[in-house]
Amino acid sequence: MDTVPEAKVLILTTFEQDDYVFGALRAGASGFLLKRTRPEDLIAAVHTIAEGDCLLSPSVTRRVIDRMAQQPVPDLTGQARLADLTQREREVLSLIARGLSNREIAAALFIEESTIRTHVKRVLLKLGLRDRIQAVIFAYEAGINQTLTTSGEPRPRAAGP
Repeated sequence: MDTVPEAKVLILTTFEQDDYVFGALRAGASGFLLKRTRPEDLIAAVHTIAEGDCLLSPSVTRRVIDRMAQQPVPDLTGQARLADLTQREREVLSLIARGLSNREIAAALFIEESTIRTHVKRVLLKLGLRDRIQAVIFAYEAGINQTLTTSGEPRPRAAGP
């Protein structure tokens, strides 16, 4: 039996409202661009999404990061799922959550970019995530930005009220 390739979804809209952005991402969109995107950037985005990567408009990326940074309580089920990751995979996930590219992560960890691609694939597989966007959302919902440093060690809590 022939297999049908999985459809990739790129949202192109004039609406930049949080509920549209997060609803689309949770529903499985691999990209979210605004209609003011230049035609050549739109064509590049279609190719990026078709290759299995994900993409957000810069203003949308900022909104996603801002909203995820405001998450008050980490999802403890996400913390439990982190136990399936190796120390290095946790480091990679933490750097993905900060918005770093594979090249930037490789430079930060002093390893080859091909090794980072392998780590990213394993992180996505182990956590049951479809793409980097879902990985960023998972990391913030699991509180990785609050509880882990890039070494994967618990981040010291600030003293005071």
